[in-house]
Amino acid sequence: MSYETISVDIDGDGVALVTIDLPDQSMNVWNEALMREFAAFIDDFVANDAMKGAVITSGKASGFLAGADLRMLGGSQAETMKEAFENAFKLNAALRKLETGGHPAKKLQKGEAHAKPVAAAVNGLALGGGLELVLACHHRVVADNPKIQLGVPEVQVGLLPGGGGTQRLPRLAGLQNAAMMATQGKPIDPATALAQGIVQEVVPAGEVVAKAKAWVKANPKTVQPWDKKGFKFPGGGGAMDPRAVQFFIGANAMAQKTTQHNYPAVQAILSCLYEGSIAPFDTAIRIESKYFTKLLSDPTSKNMIRTLFINKQAAEKGEQRPKDVPSAELKKVGVLGAGMMGAGIAYVTAKGGAQVVLLDRDMEYAEKGKAYSQGIVEKGVSKGKVTKEKGEELLARITPTTDYNDLKDVDLIIEAVFEDPDIKADVIKKTEAVIGKDVIFASNTSTLPITGLAKHSERPDQFIGIHFFSPVDKMPLVEIIPGGASGEKSLATALDYVRMIKKTPIVVKDTRGFYTNRVVPPYINESMLLVTEGVKPALIENAAKALGMPVGPLALCDETSQELGLRIATATAKETGVDPSGEPVYQLLKTFVERLGRKGRKSGGGFYDYPEGGKKHLWQGLSEHYPLAEEQPSLEEVKERLLYAQLIPAAECYADGIVSDPQSADLGAIFGWGFAPWTGGPMSHIDTIGVETFVRKAESLAQKYGSRFNPPEKFRDMAKTGETLYKAA
Repeated sequence: MSYETISVDIDGDGVALVTIDLPDQSMNVWNEALMREFAAFIDDFVANDAMKGAVITSGKASGFLAGADLRMLGGSQAETMKEAFENAFKLNAALRKLETGGHPAKKLQKGEAHAKPVAAAVNGLALGGGLELVLACHHRVVADNPKIQLGVPEVQVGLLPGGGGTQRLPRLAGLQNAAMMATQGKPIDPATALAQGIVQEVVPAGEVVAKAKAWVKANPKTVQPWDKKGFKFPGGGGAMDPRAVQFFIGANAMAQKTTQHNYPAVQAILSCLYEGSIAPFDTAIRIESKYFTKLLSDPTSKNMIRTLFINKQAAEKGEQRPKDVPSAELKKVGVLGAGMMGAGIAYVTAKGGAQVVLLDRDMEYAEKGKAYSQGIVEKGVSKGKVTKEKGEELLARITPTTDYNDLKDVDLIIEAVFEDPDIKADVIKKTEAVIGKDVIFASNTSTLPITGLAKHSERPDQFIGIHFFSPVDKMPLVEIIPGGASGEKSLATALDYVRMIKKTPIVVKDTRGFYTNRVVPPYINESMLLVTEGVKPALIENAAKALGMPVGPLALCDETSQELGLRIATATAKETGVDPSGEPVYQLLKTFVERLGRKGRKSGGGFYDYPEGGKKHLWQGLSEHYPLAEEQPSLEEVKERLLYAQLIPAAECYADGIVSDPQSADLGAIFGWGFAPWTGGPMSHIDTIGVETFVRKAESLAQKYGSRFNPPEKFRDMAKTGETLYKAA
């Protein structure tokens, strides 16, 4: 039998070497073709006496198998739950047939039958359904490379391991290890997998197939541990084992504390572990597929798959890139300004493989900018994340300088100097005097419109905004802002650059604050307004965390600083001519900055105190200036205000075309300021609750708290027609 996704070579001893190698794909994944062909191979393997055993490996240098193609799951069109279950159970059924040889479990337990030996020769990463295939093999050999990732990350897109992972992992590594892997989605390395009993051998990369074959030949009759009579879970399992009971009580409490009940997948994984530990294996995998099917039909999973996988990948592959512009070859990049942002940009650019000319007005500052990268590299070396040699290579690519002539042969300029139009105008003029005529000039401004800055350029069609977030080395989002005169080449080059540094881009309209900085301030302002109303700070922070935000808005305010908030408020007032003195939030910022000297975390305190060597805690003296109200709002009321303080401005940005599609709005929210990932983003959340419900709730909040909660007219119109945001998308 011939296949397109796998090859099968049978040696003289009857051992089939099965090599997974999907055509025209950089990585092996469980797609429809592989699912179909692998199931056909299993049928042949079980029935064909010429095959005495099998070794499964990969033909890709990129890894073994990276799990299911989520585009296939995201587009699942099953008409009934029964049909959806049957689709979900296909992989479980195929892998179960592989490990049992098609024999009933009772025969295996009685010793009346055995399976043909199957070994996995893992030469690279095995994630999700890839690791589940490995677990279904009777013996697992992995290459001795600490960078190889073995894990079940499905929880990160709202799903659970659906190919037996919630059942084989605890039977090999124990309930606790399995729960940590499945509920956190973090991979482990081969040495850890060996120590936990998940794999049996870790050998040099060139020996994985030979070692796997040797085991197959030495074990012609085999049975999985859980198919043997008297099998017990390592470390205890079941409803009556005190160790398992204690584990489930603690695991459930810890999981819900972490997830705030926002992620159904975590609860489903723990249910699979519990129910599966008291059921026969064949029943246990059906239980797993039941929960998998339920999750797949849940809006949370659908939204997370769409935003965090499908749309994220599309953005990173250049979905918004002009198609007819040749790819830019960015070998050398000039970074202007070696402050915190410039230093971070220099690091990610060098990490992406390009040479960096890091320019500042003073050599001491330029050297300090490079030292930032040195600090990251040294930390990475100490933790074993990067070799000393690779770290030195990265640092060698960064050249600090004060001489503009060193920019003469760069392929791209990224300006990250102080947010002052005059200073930026000066560096634009000096830089354009030496760089090539076709070099794109990008500004990392967070507040100044690109069209205005481009007026200082002699080539405005080659001028564009690339807005990073701080800290640059950790924040995944980048906003690309074409100015009024920016040409297609500037947009294409900016997106090529972002792809090189492996960030997630969104293209936004040129306007003050762009997208993220038009949504985050109203959110932070709402939290400060609650403080002025006498709402307990802990209630505000806990409400945000209950929503699924990574940190509370008051802590976020401290990070961005009250001083910056006051500066922006003052500048906005000057620009608009509106007197802010009657605004409670403006007065709070003035009090914090001018009277109390609590300017934010960098100054040593804001809404929180930051004791040296200790944990931050809410400032106890706040109530002296903003006394607590006798009657406090409910948690749900505060959650609602904080949620809609983000949904409304995000909706306004979409309605005004600042973000042109719901995908960009969702990606920008989750990866820009940490908007609750379980929602799939603000536009996904509005679609999920319904545009009509969103409009009705927004209008209710506007009546109660003020016009800032009024929904955009576009959304009112959509509510009347029953239109959804993602219908066209």
